[in-house]
Amino acid sequence: MPQSIPFQMGLKFRMLLLAVFACLLMVLSGCTGGQKPVVEPTTAVVVEAPQDSLRAKFLLTITDEDGKPQELDAVLFSVPKKRYRMELTGPMGIGVASMLWQEEGWVMTFPTEKMYMKGAGYMVGLLGNTSLPSVHIHQVAALFEGKLLPENYELLDTAVSVPECLKDEKVQMFAAQEKGGNRFFFAKKDSNVVWFSRKGMGGKEENLFFSNFKTFDEFYVPSSIVFERDGVRYLEIKIRKIARNKPFSMGTWRLNVPRSFNQVGL
Repeated sequence: MPQSIPFQMGLKFRMLLLAVFACLLMVLSGCTGGQKPVVEPTTAVVVEAPQDSLRAKFLLTITDEDGKPQELDAVLFSVPKKRYRMELTGPMGIGVASMLWQEEGWVMTFPTEKMYMKGAGYMVGLLGNTSLPSVHIHQVAALFEGKLLPENYELLDTAVSVPECLKDEKVQMFAAQEKGGNRFFFAKKDSNVVWFSRKGMGGKEENLFFSNFKTFDEFYVPSSIVFERDGVRYLEIKIRKIARNKPFSMGTWRLNVPRSFNQVGL
């Protein structure tokens, strides 16, 4: 397997990679599935939990280009702005992907493909690669804290028409601008953000739909998040559980890469 050309990977593997990045994507990343639950990486040593630690369990449904859905169990371990660990598993509890982000760098492994990626900074993924896009890891993790909009945005005095998908909803429409200048739109129903939209990679319209708001351990979040690109659904998140201030084992913050694994994205 060549190590420097990710486009030579099969479609299935690229879709799984995309799921890793998109599963919590901010576009700014009770379970009904029958998979085995994701479990925390184990070790004999358990450390005291930081006061802002978070653990979220959720179900990912990925829809491929042929409209075929694929379900993955997922778990996120988060100490916001400091470190993150994410695990994806498929049928029979088989590990599909693992990601560890720390201030000094990040690494992602794909055990069944015997591959890995690595990098540094808060953008995780491959810059400039539309099939393996990079995402802002802090914004990704913020979804599970109920932070559905970019930080430090500014509302714009611009009229926004209600999109066709929200015609039957009584919503308020807003236009806004991120600190970096990127514009986006969102809709509120009562006090809840139910829709978020902006141009993504390649100029394609990216939409998120938030629904079924619930309180998980004091976090009020949408338990269902649907992702669409150019009007086509490609991902859905169903949150099962969020727990705060729980201790993580030391193994949570260790992710070894076997020497037999090939690096992609060089």
